[in-house]
Amino acid sequence: MTASRPALVRRGLLLNYATLAYNCLEGFIAIGAGMVAGSIALVGFGLDSLIEVSASGAAIWRLYSDRDAERRARAEHVTLRVIGALFLALAAYVAADAAHALTAREAPDESVVGIGLAAASLAVMPLLARAKRRVAFAMESGALAAEARQTAFCTYLSAILLAGLICNATVGWWWSDPVAALLMVPLIAKEGLDGLRGRSACGDCCA
Repeated sequence: MTASRPALVRRGLLLNYATLAYNCLEGFIAIGAGMVAGSIALVGFGLDSLIEVSASGAAIWRLYSDRDAERRARAEHVTLRVIGALFLALAAYVAADAAHALTAREAPDESVVGIGLAAASLAVMPLLARAKRRVAFAMESGALAAEARQTAFCTYLSAILLAGLICNATVGWWWSDPVAALLMVPLIAKEGLDGLRGRSACGDCCA
């Protein structure tokens, strides 16, 4: 990518504002549909979307801090750790609720809205993640690379969620929903631990 740094900042801001708007819509729809259907995986997906909103907000702060070296360094440090803490909290929530659903044998209703939302996110999120990752590497920003990774992570959650909802809707496997939720937990927890340790998807390339 040969764009100037101010151009990269503008591109990064545009991508993160787009991500923020999409995740707000995605989060409210997912939580609402999940509560109606009794789907833990869908509610967890909605909460992840709201965490993605916080991650995009942190990335926007980082981009606005780019002109000042001291503010830039502080934004890099804080962004990684805030995102890490939020993802660990989400992992704990999803694990507890999924375990309760399996123990109580709570079967969620079918959710056509949830299936459509997961499919849409599976198409949108990889495009946003790829574009943001290119900006992050061009700017050599570990914090922006971590936020791009969060967006890519939403793709994995979308795939897991979609599989669980379809299994429940087509063959009546009630347990597929909490199992799908549990499959999210290791991925979420790993991202959280990496963030708290100050590690990012950029790795050594952005060090």
